[in-house]
Amino acid sequence: KTLEQLQQTHPDLRWREEASAEMSDLLEMVHKGEAEIALVDSTAFITNSAIYPRARAAFDIADPEVVAWAFPKRKDNSLLNAANTFLRDYGLSGKTAKLEKKYFQKAVVDESSALAFSKRVDERLPKWEGYFKGAAEKHQLDWLFLAAMSYQESLWNKDAKSFTGVRGLMMLTHKTARDLGVKDRTDPKQSIFGGARYFTQIRKRIPKDIHEPDRTWMALAAYNVGFGHLEDARVITEAQGGDPHLWEDVKARLPLLAKRKYYRKTKHGYARGWEPVHYVENIRNYHNILIWHYEQQQKQLATETDATLEQTADQTPIKVESVPHL
Repeated sequence: KTLEQLQQTHPDLRWREEASAEMSDLLEMVHKGEAEIALVDSTAFITNSAIYPRARAAFDIADPEVVAWAFPKRKDNSLLNAANTFLRDYGLSGKTAKLEKKYFQKAVVDESSALAFSKRVDERLPKWEGYFKGAAEKHQLDWLFLAAMSYQESLWNKDAKSFTGVRGLMMLTHKTARDLGVKDRTDPKQSIFGGARYFTQIRKRIPKDIHEPDRTWMALAAYNVGFGHLEDARVITEAQGGDPHLWEDVKARLPLLAKRKYYRKTKHGYARGWEPVHYVENIRNYHNILIWHYEQQQKQLATETDATLEQTADQTPIKVESVPHL
């Protein structure tokens, strides 16, 4: 409809419609170079930008439009009133703002990082996939989540080493490895199983009145910066009137641990508090991309299987025998 309206003032405007394509499919076509340009709404673009980093916004072709729920016009407005009450209460509770942050926050992963990640998914992840699945099953974790953690830690490089001395796929410190019984931090299996166990131990230490997903985000932050520093940030959060049970409130205070005004009053002192914030957001992004990647892989596998079955059925001769009636 928008293009048809524009065509009235730009008669040479031409386009090709893809009736069966979703907006994400159009973005994928641009990302892969199969199309030079595609028309999608801003919601689809923002929520898929980390998955298709080569597809960039060129320009807007229309003004923003309001999205609304539609109801039939009736004398009884009870359903309409209930919906309006729900939307009002949902907004006032802060849940709408949380959804906006979850789906529309600016991706931490930039284009070059996303492209490198996509390449390593194909080249490096398959080597360690069995270990991730095994460790995840043992500790009741999502193996893709564990893989996302490992990528943030080491880029799936088993020989990774930081300037602080942490090593391996899950970048364990020497002390942590010793406590976990990990003898060789560069051994992929030992590192992955050790990291999964360590994360599980940290998450169990998170207060029971902190619920998911905040519990997981805080456990990730503690994995990165240390449990003590996370608790310091929660103390600051409560002192400033925030909710120490909510990750969104705590992550806003973590960077304060690098300011003398705040860290000199904490139990565990100075910390580079901005690092766990980026750490958690990166893992969330990598995890979402991995989920999408493997969903697409499963869909493609199912399609190929169906095609093979159909081809086999077409080529298999059917033997018809006469059956005597009793």
